[in-house]
Amino acid sequence: MAKPARKATPPAIVKRTVMPIRRKNSELRTREYLTDDEVQTLIDAAKANRYGHRDATMILMAYRHGFRASELTDLRWDQIEFSSATLHVRRVKQGTPSTHPILGDELRALRKLQREQQPKSPFVFTSERGAPFTTSGFARMIERTGAAASLSFKAHPHMLRHACGYALANKGHDTRALQAYLGHKNIQHTVRYTELSPTRFKDFWR
Repeated sequence: MAKPARKATPPAIVKRTVMPIRRKNSELRTREYLTDDEVQTLIDAAKANRYGHRDATMILMAYRHGFRASELTDLRWDQIEFSSATLHVRRVKQGTPSTHPILGDELRALRKLQREQQPKSPFVFTSERGAPFTTSGFARMIERTGAAASLSFKAHPHMLRHACGYALANKGHDTRALQAYLGHKNIQHTVRYTELSPTRFKDFWR
């Protein structure tokens, strides 16, 4: 009696693709924030973009108010009170909302943006098709603009939030006020800015 034919065993699938290992941020750059001069350089470079006024205003607002990318791209016109020059800030990650003053250069930039926005939208920052600007789109714009500004490292949006924290800490603002401004629920997230502030040691050699 003939033996039944053995079923062919399918060849084992061997995964040969190796996922690249992401390098640590500390290997890519020496710090995770921009200085005030670097922010201004980034703003100046953004003005040369196709939508220069919008891009420069996004960078300015992200820096002045310590916005995360998602908070910035979700910013709506009803959060801005032009008459009182105030901004109602909504935070993600269970952050504390707050009301910030808006300085004159921001007001002028926002008024121009609102006046020229086509098509009109409830969102402040929109694409050429009128859709809300995306966080990935903002990240690409920052990276391109950082390269155009000849920054010596790869720039990313969260560096603007850190830049805000360090700039305000360097101006001598106390940790509690800084915590409220940035909307940190846990003050430990705020302490890093005051710990690295050079003003902390300004009287050491006097």
